[in-house]
Amino acid sequence: MEEVTEVAAEATESPLKTESHPSDQAATSGAAVQEAVDEETVSLLTDGLIRKLGPETDSVKDKLDELIRNQEVMIEAMQHENTRFTESEATKSLGELLSEAKRYHNKLVLIRKEMVALHEKSTKLKKRALKLQQQKQKEDLHREQQKERELEKERQLMARPAAKPEKR
Repeated sequence: MEEVTEVAAEATESPLKTESHPSDQAATSGAAVQEAVDEETVSLLTDGLIRKLGPETDSVKDKLDELIRNQEVMIEAMQHENTRFTESEATKSLGELLSEAKRYHNKLVLIRKEMVALHEKSTKLKKRALKLQQQKQKEDLHREQQKERELEKERQLMARPAAKPEKR
């Protein structure tokens, strides 16, 4: 800010080309001062200000451009990381889904093994039941035959009336 003041002081030290009366110079109002400054003074002040502040503004402009480029690079990197994070979450979700599918597959395999084992047991039980039924039928048949033999023996042992001798 001091530099701007120095430039303004240098410009005001240069002779002003004003055609004013001594009575006009006595007036110190803002409007009178504005009229007293001619275009050449404005041009000199502007040139001095640009000379003093030009390199600094160029430097600041370069730094701002670099900052903007860095921000763009950071934004791109953040978007890339965000995409990777989203893909990572999707991969994790997919992994969980595959893990769950594998768990259910294992359950189905176990159920199938149990079903096969139960089928084998039921087949064995049916065969055993059929054998027992056949054995019982044989035993029943054997008992019936035994009863018939015993009845036949009893009939044979029963007293038969003797046949009357014939009179001759």
